[in-house]
Amino acid sequence: MKKLFTENSGLKISAVLISVFLWFFVTSKGQSEITLDIPLEFKNIPSDIGIVNTSVKTVNVTVSGHERPMKNLKASDVRVYVDLGKAKKGENAFSVNKADIKLPYALSVLNITPSTVRIKLDETDSKIVPVKPVLTGNPEGGFVVRSIKVEPESVVIKGLKSAVRKLRVVETEPLDITDSNKTITQELSIDTGGVNVTPVVDTVKVTINISER
Repeated sequence: MKKLFTENSGLKISAVLISVFLWFFVTSKGQSEITLDIPLEFKNIPSDIGIVNTSVKTVNVTVSGHERPMKNLKASDVRVYVDLGKAKKGENAFSVNKADIKLPYALSVLNITPSTVRIKLDETDSKIVPVKPVLTGNPEGGFVVRSIKVEPESVVIKGLKSAVRKLRVVETEPLDITDSNKTITQELSIDTGGVNVTPVVDTVKVTINISER
């Protein structure tokens, strides 16, 4: 039995090495790689904290796999998550690891650039602000605006504390009353004027009472 294993041992070792080489050759044949620009997504954001800014909005992810699944791979098929579960107010550094990247089956991540993202966070806040209707144009000749009613008259806004503090009033989208000669009631969207806050309600009901002079 011992002779069976030791006889022609050199040839047996060569055969094993050749088999290993052929296995690597076969499995690597048809492999390809591609680098995609993937937007960052954030998860587990604490309820009392919001993102002020990030050092980058996207990362370059190099993906490897067989040619067939790689041929149809799109950037939208790859997801990059940053877990903010332990984030605190101020500037934080987060590593982007292979485990943070979701890929289609049978593909793998070769490289991530950058591998570290700096994110500035601030506390969130809310407050109540009045709603100001915005009108454009003028009623028909001989008619005037008697009154303007907004329901609700004020709304709650939420967002980063620094942004919420800036806003004292929110406006509606413009309502054109050109040549109008009767009362108008319309649902209008709320415009925050570019300030990054979110109203609790999206629209308000505005009634413009128009009558003859």
